[in-house]
Amino acid sequence: MSVAVLDRPTLVLNRNWQPVNVASVSRALVMLWNESARVVDPDDFRLYDWADWARLKPRDDEPFIQAVTFRMRVPEVVSLTHYDRYRESTVTFSRRNIFKRDHSTCQYCGGRPGSSELTIDHVLPRSQGGVSSWENCVLACVSCNSRKANRTPEQAHMKLRKKPVRPEWKPMYAYSTMRIESWSRFISEAYWNVALDEGE
Repeated sequence: MSVAVLDRPTLVLNRNWQPVNVASVSRALVMLWNESARVVDPDDFRLYDWADWARLKPRDDEPFIQAVTFRMRVPEVVSLTHYDRYRESTVTFSRRNIFKRDHSTCQYCGGRPGSSELTIDHVLPRSQGGVSSWENCVLACVSCNSRKANRTPEQAHMKLRKKPVRPEWKPMYAYSTMRIESWSRFISEAYWNVALDEGE
């Protein structure tokens, strides 16, 4: 079995088909084996238990898990069989999640120079009492961060493109950067495209 395949993300839905988590393929297979989840086929929304899923042959263009005597399709979406609550999770304050929240974009000039040319800027500088928090940290390109220096945006005559906020938990915060296309059938397209400061 390929470790990379087993580490791929699987969207986890509650019993009401609301996204509640993201798990690795290996964790999803354990839930399937323990009958605490069913695989959801994103093409026709059919539910499969372990035996039914194991009988399906992988298509030529999709990843698979090689067992001793058969190949198994990699589940992209599973639905829990009993859990019907919507889990309120918090997003960990981290460099990676700031990049996700700000879409790898400088919050002053709107540039997207690449991660090596982006820095974390404290809107209210630490020297003026600013803290490291969702509401005080944004991405800034090296040029804008140098221009702003140790000042507030107002003091530097610069304007933030949007107010930094604590993001709500969404599947994209649970797993690195991989976006599985089939997830869009369970998460509206607006979710992927809406600016994080709208409605938050």
